[in-house]
Amino acid sequence: MTTTVNQANSESSAKIVVGAMLGCRLLRTNMKRAILSGGIVATILSLVSPVQALQVKVMPANPELGDTLSVVIQVDGSGETPTVSVQQKNYPAFPMGNNRFRALLPTTPLEKAGTRQIQVTGDGKVQDLSVQVRSRNFPTQSITLPPGKDSEGSDAEFDRVDAFKALVTPQKFWNGPLVRPNSGEITTIYGVRRYYNGVFANDYYHRGIDYAGDYGSPVVAPAAGRVSLVGRESQGFTIHGNVVGIDHGQGLASILMHLSRIDVKEGDFVQAGQVIGALGSTGASTGPHLHWGLYVHGQAIDPVPWRLQGIE
Repeated sequence: MTTTVNQANSESSAKIVVGAMLGCRLLRTNMKRAILSGGIVATILSLVSPVQALQVKVMPANPELGDTLSVVIQVDGSGETPTVSVQQKNYPAFPMGNNRFRALLPTTPLEKAGTRQIQVTGDGKVQDLSVQVRSRNFPTQSITLPPGKDSEGSDAEFDRVDAFKALVTPQKFWNGPLVRPNSGEITTIYGVRRYYNGVFANDYYHRGIDYAGDYGSPVVAPAAGRVSLVGRESQGFTIHGNVVGIDHGQGLASILMHLSRIDVKEGDFVQAGQVIGALGSTGASTGPHLHWGLYVHGQAIDPVPWRLQGIE
């Protein structure tokens, strides 16, 4: 009996030991599987985990009145086009590639310096930015227009020009810094305030740059684009004179005024540096010169940063 009991106990003990060993082996196997599975899950999560969405950068770093603000937005690739607004006015954003979008915001001498509240919406998120726009001193100039050159222009003339300035073509035609449109000396810079025949123009500022080149000297396109405005003094353009407007795309446009000759027609596509006409003194002009105005979403901005640094 004793031997039988001991033998049974031994068999039972052996079974317990074997069971424990098998349990440990199974536990190790399950742990290994869990570790591998967890590693795979972690790897998958790391691959699909999105980058930080809605990264926004505003350039230039220290803008002043007359500058164009370039707002570049990095999104997570969801396909949603972000929206940009300033003081409840919306501005379109256009794709730049690599899940980036860019919006152009104009500032002008008629605005007050100070904080601009920019709101960017995209990827289901909203980001508010405060941008300080510095003040800038603009000189004052007196202009005396001779009889026949002091016309206020017609509604038809300004309606056509305003319609041109309002164009927002989705394509971007310009590339790099813009080209100087004439080789003449700069006689009037951007932003100058004026007295016309002794009367101060409250809502006026010089909306471009004047080049006092030789009469008949070539005028070239500052950047690639489509000719979307051709107006002639003989057709009632008493202020702009013979004028060419070039749509550079995405709300950027050039207007070239007072030409003596026009070499292009509406619908033509021109390249940067291509001759589009000749310098003259048509319209409201006191002498031969070219007026080049550069517009962003209908507002005249300073062309100099676009010429020297460019905005991509």
